[in-house]
Amino acid sequence: MTPILAAAVLVELFTSEGCSSCPPADAVLARLHREQPVPGVQLIVLSEHVDYWNSLGWKDPFSAAVFSDRQGRYGGHIYTPQAVVDGRADVLGSDERAIVRAVTAAGREPHGTLRLTTIPSGVRIAVTGLSGHSDAEVVVAVVEDGLVSTVERGENAGRTLAHTAVVRALRRGGSIPAGADHWSGEVPVSLDDSWKQPRVVAFVQDARSQRILAAGVLEKEGDGGAAKRDQRATDDQAHGAKNAHAP
Repeated sequence: MTPILAAAVLVELFTSEGCSSCPPADAVLARLHREQPVPGVQLIVLSEHVDYWNSLGWKDPFSAAVFSDRQGRYGGHIYTPQAVVDGRADVLGSDERAIVRAVTAAGREPHGTLRLTTIPSGVRIAVTGLSGHSDAEVVVAVVEDGLVSTVERGENAGRTLAHTAVVRALRRGGSIPAGADHWSGEVPVSLDDSWKQPRVVAFVQDARSQRILAAGVLEKEGDGGAAKRDQRATDDQAHGAKNAHAP
């Protein structure tokens, strides 16, 4: 197979099916993924469903504490829908123009190159071109597209919600010492048979600043064959503060 080479800006959306302000943000994320609106920049998107809405009428089937914890690592005001661009910029998740501006600015910053290839047990990751960073960690996510839910209770009761790039599994894949300009390693990846359109995303994150140093994506073909590269080149108020709604 041909390995994937990707220099990208990561957009993380912290969302919940229990939050009535989140569906517009989910739609924005899907559009960004589909249309790739920033020339010369590949947007890699992640939809991370937090669990602190689950006691308020609807338990989000894609939620997990790991995503709430990850959102908390970014500090500041915690809310849904929140978009974090390149590990640094905090943007209202339904504000598409603001996200595009943040992605455009992030795209001007230096990034390393992350290469993903498939191996029998998972993926091999090779990162080059890193600079000016403290200790960093390699993170691997399995995401799924084309998910649809019918919400029965809570703020979105009666609505059918569609999701893109929902993170189904998230794991640490390795560590990179401060100042190192390259890294490589193999990371096991487990796929659930029920996941219809899984993709593997990997990124390197500075442990101190939270800045994303490099990112890449490995597509899994719908027929279960070899991975392929994603070639696509080319306003609700936020609410649901964690402090107010955490169990």
